[in-house]
Amino acid sequence: MTNTVRTQVVIVGAGPSGLLLGALLHKAGIDNIIVERQSGDYVLGRIRAGILEQVTLDLLHEAGVGATVTQAGTPHHAIELVFQNQRHAIDITGLTGGKSVTAYGQTEVTRDLMNARHAAGLTTWYSAEDVSVNDFDGPHPYVLCQHEGQSKRIDADFIAGCDGFHGVCRASVPDGSLQEFERVYPFGWLGILADVPPVSPHAIVYANSAEGFALCSMRSLTRSRYYVQCPLSDQVSDWSDERFWDALRRRLDPVLAEQIITGPSIEKSIAPLRSYVAEPMRFGRMFLAGDASHIVPPTGAKGLNLAASDVKYLSAALIEHYAERSDAGIDAYSDRCLARIWRAERFSWWLTNLMHRFPDNGAFGQKMQDAELHYLVNSRAASTALAENYVGLPLDFAQH
Repeated sequence: MTNTVRTQVVIVGAGPSGLLLGALLHKAGIDNIIVERQSGDYVLGRIRAGILEQVTLDLLHEAGVGATVTQAGTPHHAIELVFQNQRHAIDITGLTGGKSVTAYGQTEVTRDLMNARHAAGLTTWYSAEDVSVNDFDGPHPYVLCQHEGQSKRIDADFIAGCDGFHGVCRASVPDGSLQEFERVYPFGWLGILADVPPVSPHAIVYANSAEGFALCSMRSLTRSRYYVQCPLSDQVSDWSDERFWDALRRRLDPVLAEQIITGPSIEKSIAPLRSYVAEPMRFGRMFLAGDASHIVPPTGAKGLNLAASDVKYLSAALIEHYAERSDAGIDAYSDRCLARIWRAERFSWWLTNLMHRFPDNGAFGQKMQDAELHYLVNSRAASTALAENYVGLPLDFAQH
């Protein structure tokens, strides 16, 4: 026997994009249920992005969870580029008329949204199995799943696919309805998390070195996140903590290398890098948002921020549908998202190509990187282009 419930919007996926969408819809009086195939603890265990643009901060405040970010997050007013053993600061706040980004981990964002949803008494089904999305090309879409030993059905007006790159929603789109664009990069990032103070607490450090790329980031003033470029063939077991710290130091300028405080890793993993976009993002009464539709290499810190802007466009479109009986926002959703997505994809692709060692670059390719980096740090125009993309373009950019 199938237990059937009814809601206005069923959200598949309880990561930050699904939770944020649920919060924004709830604030607008729109009923929603979230279905998540993993447990809540598993969702919180994912180690992900840690840099939030102002657009994302504004949305978190709109959703009612911004106070914690304001209190616990660390503002960043610059980024630092290391090449040829020298470090150069880019004043992103000065170059963008006062804009900045905030260091605050995705785990914390997810926990804040999860706690707020629980406090509001809203329905979330964790550890749901055999999730399927059905009839979204017609007027009465529904979701089926197994939850707590029961067969369940959720009838809804709309389905929001916030279930990530490997989720069921994009996989359920009919053959021939989707166009996919992809670039897989020929290296990975070996990342560690350690409970040590970040070497650069108020700026992310990007390093281009003869041995490859490195990045110094943070989750808080007591927890650091560091990365080094590595071959895709490497295994985590190949990298002891000692080997990692040595590699990181060699890729930084001497002053920064000397200042790094090392400690045991509490998490260590290798992530492949890819650029990926699936078009369109709407299929009848089902919408894709976040990683379900697009992936960026982490170089530009755009993944979570793009997911948040998707959610902004989608929540506004759904609120318009219910409040004004207008589908203008729904009809424009995919095009509005994709315009912003491709700009972020371009920036992330450009920064990835600029800062990494590619197998086929050779000596000429390295000279080109060096020349561009020199130009970048010595040209106000070039630095401004980097800064305005890094802090995030306005939601209405190029829409006039």
